[in-house]
Amino acid sequence: MISKDRLLLSIGLVGFALAIIISGGKDHFVSTIAMSALMIYLWLTESVPIYVTALIPLIVGIPLGILDSDLLAGAYGNKMIFLFLGGFILALGLEKWHVHKQVARIIIHTVGYSKPRILLGFLISTALLSMWVSNTATALMMLPMALAVINVLPKKEQKGKFALFLLLSIAYAASIGGMGTLIGSPPNAIMAGILKDSFNVTVSFADWMKIGVPVAIILIAVIYTFFYLSMGDEKKESPDDFVIEKKPWTGPQKRVVIIFCGVIVLWLIRGFVKQYTGFDYGDESAAILGSFLLFLVPGGNKMPLLIWKDTEKLPWGILLLFGGGLALAAAMDANGVIQYMSTWFELFKTWHYFVLLTIIIAIAIFGTEFMSNTALITLFIPVIGSFANVAHYDILQLCIPVTLAASCAFMLPVGTPPNAIVYSSGKITIAQMARVGVVFNFIALFVIAVIAYSYI
Repeated sequence: MISKDRLLLSIGLVGFALAIIISGGKDHFVSTIAMSALMIYLWLTESVPIYVTALIPLIVGIPLGILDSDLLAGAYGNKMIFLFLGGFILALGLEKWHVHKQVARIIIHTVGYSKPRILLGFLISTALLSMWVSNTATALMMLPMALAVINVLPKKEQKGKFALFLLLSIAYAASIGGMGTLIGSPPNAIMAGILKDSFNVTVSFADWMKIGVPVAIILIAVIYTFFYLSMGDEKKESPDDFVIEKKPWTGPQKRVVIIFCGVIVLWLIRGFVKQYTGFDYGDESAAILGSFLLFLVPGGNKMPLLIWKDTEKLPWGILLLFGGGLALAAAMDANGVIQYMSTWFELFKTWHYFVLLTIIIAIAIFGTEFMSNTALITLFIPVIGSFANVAHYDILQLCIPVTLAASCAFMLPVGTPPNAIVYSSGKITIAQMARVGVVFNFIALFVIAVIAYSYI
């Protein structure tokens, strides 16, 4: 008997083949739509891994004439891919030497051991880590620490509001923290890559942080306030047996942090360096430099901080996903699909900017509950960017808020990996996540719209 995935894959491939056969394979517009539809379909059904779907432009792009070798090379070798590669390697160094645990210890020791303060400590430490480490890795690192706290509670309290909110704080803060930096979440870098390639608009690391960090801080503050007010009498309690032992920083940990902080400084001062010295470098150059140093600086036992075997843990599939997304966007742009789709927004040209902004942010937030945020941004940003040009909006005024919104899937386990990771603990139900998540979806909608309207 044929499996469900095989059946779904077969339907997609047959539909794609029929579209190409009927059009004769010579109509580049139709071929691009067929390839786009196939990739969207496979991303939605996940009948093959989403990273495998990202390879489709490499397979059919040149034979169908919808992509040439230069466009393909530019997509899969985009500088944003190397920015993320560098970020992944830096994060690997932080994880290998348990810097995340030291950060969590410091924050929790600083805020205290009452339930509200523990909650605040987990929110802050998870968000800070997720600014630099992938939200998936951050959630995986923080969940065991949260479960350790929950397991020392009396049995009846393990199903209480504090336990629920502690788990949700990891899922939500991991997504929100990723909104703060260009490498914090894949959609951020994908948007920057599309804007550079298709619209010649550059988004630097510092440019992104100007809006990403304020949005992240406000959302974390709102979430903590909501949790605090919802805890009832539990806010006055402290877990009796919960203590995180303070440990001294090791030499390798200090060296990793120094390299990591050096890269951050290079990202932040890039504009000043170019302005006052004329020397220019890319954000990706700083990230790769930091990664390079991790393989040179001594760690211990006569070995460097990282060895090549450590890179087996890198999410290489994400890099392919970036490339596939950028290749898809390039094909849609080169063959008129984006221009055609942007005309769907003509109705909104006469609407008030805030209303328009709210609508597209809402589409992104609730769309990403059911669709990969990377896939959503890959498809949505080229269309929104083209519409912004036609309607004479600043392209960043629309594209940055939409990208931030794509990281706000708070309702369902399928919405984003941190949600799924927390749900996998078995200590939270879909109904619980959805009830709290829908509130935060609307809060995020309001916060992003207001900040984007007043700030950008």
